[in-house]
Amino acid sequence: MRKICKHIAAVLAAVLLLTPLSVQAVDNNGYGWGYKAKKNNQPPEVGKYGPILEKYDGIYLDPSGDKVIYLTFDNGYEQGYTGKILDVLKKKKVPATFFVTGHYVKSEPELIKRMAEEGHIIGNHSWSHPDFTKLSKGKMKQELEKVRKQVSEITGNSYMKYVRPPRGTFSERTLKAAKELGYIHVFWSLAFVDWNTDHQKGWEYAYKSVISQIHPGAVILLHTVSQDNAEALGPLIDELRKRGYKFKSLDDLMWKRLTPLSVFY
Repeated sequence: MRKICKHIAAVLAAVLLLTPLSVQAVDNNGYGWGYKAKKNNQPPEVGKYGPILEKYDGIYLDPSGDKVIYLTFDNGYEQGYTGKILDVLKKKKVPATFFVTGHYVKSEPELIKRMAEEGHIIGNHSWSHPDFTKLSKGKMKQELEKVRKQVSEITGNSYMKYVRPPRGTFSERTLKAAKELGYIHVFWSLAFVDWNTDHQKGWEYAYKSVISQIHPGAVILLHTVSQDNAEALGPLIDELRKRGYKFKSLDDLMWKRLTPLSVFY
């Protein structure tokens, strides 16, 4: 199983390390998520991907310009650091979204339960981590439904509405299918190489990687297998708050979309 997980990590690495906006179609109708980072705390450029996501209500950024941050974590397997991450989030009173796979749900029900009990959102990262652009809508539904049912049995909550596509691959067809199945695609506007458990570089690497890319409305992608992330999270939250940022959940972002003049922002 560890070999499989590391293979998944290698695939993810290949996707994210591609030059932003030079990512080629996975097949005739599919793409790998990418962006062009900008300096001076400016949001990245996503080119043609932006209008495609907007058409199907996809998320990668809060475009309002408000100094708000949305923390998201991908959970493919457990490396022993999720508990510490949850401890920090609880102490700092910061919400997050955890995108879980079938393997994670089966192997870590207590952590899944804790996420829900402590008010975090549990998102769908598919059952077996396939490339959605290679699946029919029916197969895609099966992948998502298995995760939803398993999480529901653990938490008692059957409602799940956010999906992060495995490997960051998508197409208009998969975005449309997910929307028809009741899901919103969630990508990211800030990420770095954090998933290779054999090459952790110390908490300051994770800290500086986020600080150097931070921008208003950032949807941050982190992986819970990273010791660096677990150790950097507390100092990172403190520093970003000093800089005037607030931490919100994806539900807050969706509410904001519905009520753009909301007095809450």
